Amino acid sequence: MNRGKNLRLWLVLAIAVAIAGLLGWMRFAAPPAPQGNLAGASLGGPFTLTDQNGQSVREADFAGRYRLIYFGYGFCPDVCPTDLALLGRGLKAFEASDAARGARVAPIFITIDPQRDTPAALKPFVAAFHPRLVGLTGTPDQIAAVARAYGVYAKRMETGDPENYLMDHSAMVYLYGPDGKPIGFLPHQGLTAEAITQMLATHVR
Repeated sequence: MNRGKNLRLWLVLAIAVAIAGLLGWMRFAAPPAPQGNLAGASLGGPFTLTDQNGQSVREADFAGRYRLIYFGYGFCPDVCPTDLALLGRGLKAFEASDAARGARVAPIFITIDPQRDTPAALKPFVAAFHPRLVGLTGTPDQIAAVARAYGVYAKRMETGDPENYLMDHSAMVYLYGPDGKPIGFLPHQGLTAEAITQMLATHVR
């Protein structure tokens, strides 16, 4: 059973890398994603979840750092790995241009599929996109509460198979400030690594 799950996870990762490369190339000619303004929005808040190493992580642990947040799931066949690949590339470009400011950004992936995204499953998944990407999971109630607090839509698409199903969800890269308040977002449509780098360059001090 576990061996089968591991094989499926590695297959998803392999497909994700291929798709990310293809879509990343296709997006060079696409118009950049418009940056949304979230200043003053009542989004976010405290949480306690579990990271890819099995350690408890609180929202307060990121105090003083900007948070680049993405909600998705590890078994996502296309959108999530593509967006995370762009997030990783955009953050790396920002780090290369200004290491000090880059270090102030905490990249965070929060699953919307806690049933399958265990810490053990998240560890190789997040490592594929950025060495500092933190993967967070929790109980279904914990994840549902975080999704509501951050204004994220997520719904399991029932197929009758408890192991193989898709999740319908909103797909955006969010930027939160050192005080935990929302700054802005970039939608999946038209998302580029350059847009992420530019958003960080504009807001990170």
